[in-house]
Amino acid sequence: MALLSKKDTHLITDPLSDNNPITIQVLGICSALAITAELKASIVMALSVMFVVAMGNVVISLMRNIIPSKIRIIVQLVVVAALVIMVDQVLKAFAYELSKTLAVFVGLIITNCIIMGRFEAFALANGPWRSFLDGIGNAAGYGLILIIVGVIRELFGSGTLLGFKVLGDSVNKTGLYALGYENNGFMIIPPAALIVVGIIIWIQRSRNPALIEEN
Repeated sequence: MALLSKKDTHLITDPLSDNNPITIQVLGICSALAITAELKASIVMALSVMFVVAMGNVVISLMRNIIPSKIRIIVQLVVVAALVIMVDQVLKAFAYELSKTLAVFVGLIITNCIIMGRFEAFALANGPWRSFLDGIGNAAGYGLILIIVGVIRELFGSGTLLGFKVLGDSVNKTGLYALGYENNGFMIIPPAALIVVGIIIWIQRSRNPALIEEN
């Protein structure tokens, strides 16, 4: 028997394309704009959200039959807050400099619409395994956009990827800089992220006209 059924596979693959949390559902936009100036920060945020939404989905799914309806939002917030605290402490222990860069935004994971949306729309109505897959899929779709935006912004804004010089040395004028290329400072400010995300949405919807009709 296969580990993943066709329906289970769709829980992971759909958010990567036709049901992407950022480009289709328009959720989690704030972090996509704020922390994608560097690829490293984009990757760490993507992994952090994946841990929180996947584990949170499992916890909420396990508790779904005992959570009183009137306080379910409070319970969900407590669960996600506990998971975010864990992520924050791990970052401080193993990546302190990066944790300072992401400090505010890691805390704001608590209010990320994707997480609360998956709790409400899926975890409260499904078992732990499918809820886990749903969390992985939606976080992967979210992370994919963050990484794409992070690559574009860091590459054209700083000429680097993960801190490594890709386009050459801007000081000594090697690589593309020897040909007169200059880093685009606009790419490292939040409005550039909005433009990049908008272009990704345009490309995705132009490749699949059905998405325009549905949304």
